[in-house]
Amino acid sequence: MIDIAKRTEALIGEISVIVSCDARVRAAFRAIPRHEFIPPIGLACSGADARLIDRDADPAAWWDAVYSDTSIVTQLDDGVTDLATGSGDYTSSASAPSTVASLLHLLDVEPGHHVLEIGTGTGWTAALLLHLAGEHGSVTSLEVDPHVARQAAKNLSDVGANPLLLVQDGAAGCPQGAPYDRVHVACGIRQVPYAWIQQTRPGAIIVLPFCPGFGVGHELRLIVTPDGTAYGRFPGFADYMMMRSQRDPEDQPAQGPEDKHYLTTRIDPRTIAFAPAGAHLTIAALTGLTSEGAADRDEDGELYRLWVSDPADPHAWATVKWRPDTVEYDVYQVGARPLWDEVTDAFFRWVSWGSPGRDRFGMTVTPHGQRIWLDSPARHL
Repeated sequence: MIDIAKRTEALIGEISVIVSCDARVRAAFRAIPRHEFIPPIGLACSGADARLIDRDADPAAWWDAVYSDTSIVTQLDDGVTDLATGSGDYTSSASAPSTVASLLHLLDVEPGHHVLEIGTGTGWTAALLLHLAGEHGSVTSLEVDPHVARQAAKNLSDVGANPLLLVQDGAAGCPQGAPYDRVHVACGIRQVPYAWIQQTRPGAIIVLPFCPGFGVGHELRLIVTPDGTAYGRFPGFADYMMMRSQRDPEDQPAQGPEDKHYLTTRIDPRTIAFAPAGAHLTIAALTGLTSEGAADRDEDGELYRLWVSDPADPHAWATVKWRPDTVEYDVYQVGARPLWDEVTDAFFRWVSWGSPGRDRFGMTVTPHGQRIWLDSPARHL
């Protein structure tokens, strides 16, 4: 016999140590059991490790994963690859409960609020939002993937929750339900769509995972002002799968010998890859570049490889390799843009500012775009 209440209390206790989890969010977690939204087969992810969980084959492991602070991947390769294979790009998931709790805490939903959710996923957060908004509130949830939306609709129906579910790209919002008091975003965002700000009332709060693609992702909490500008800061960590319309293109090979550049650097690529969040925000804001790093091994032995890419040009990218006992590190660059120099220049500019932490940065969003700033909106990067 599974004691859901006991498992839920243990989960709340676990995540309360990690993030702010106020009384109303805790009550929502108790009212909306997570297991109702988790499929029989999934990939339980902890850090870089992922393991297959199967409710029928190993129910104990399935229940343990569901009621732990673990994200559970529910779709691979936009549904093309069977989850049971355990291999593919993660394209939908049930987010880790601590991340869900933190974003809900930042969103501060009050009874009677009208909420727009971008990215329905399994439907669990939509149900939590409905509980927080109460009988006089409403939730409109947008999901781009029809299969994911159908399963979410079933999950929500099974627990008696009835948000308005629409299958569409969330980047355009949902003007017919405007104005909204809160916007909750459950996918990674590089460019904040101004439509979300247009569709909210003054004083509204928008909470989203800002994932510029360089280093880690960040929680972003924006408040909308009467003139249609939104201001916010980055309270903490949040890494989500990207909104489909904002995914990075695949890097393309050099178009010819003239596009191949073999260089060296004295700067250890791990200095950049493992830099604090404030450095990564600075690099992303100043260069617009993205990065990905991984430890590896080849015929020459141990290495760490850092990729740097221009999301606007798939023919502009570079790799930098660290190897033990090396003075000069190899840089391979495709295209004419000096990507590695731009990255390191931005990093050392951040150092020259005193290495400010993530909490000192913020963002302004207007009809003309977004700007990241340090300490105040007047000091944009």
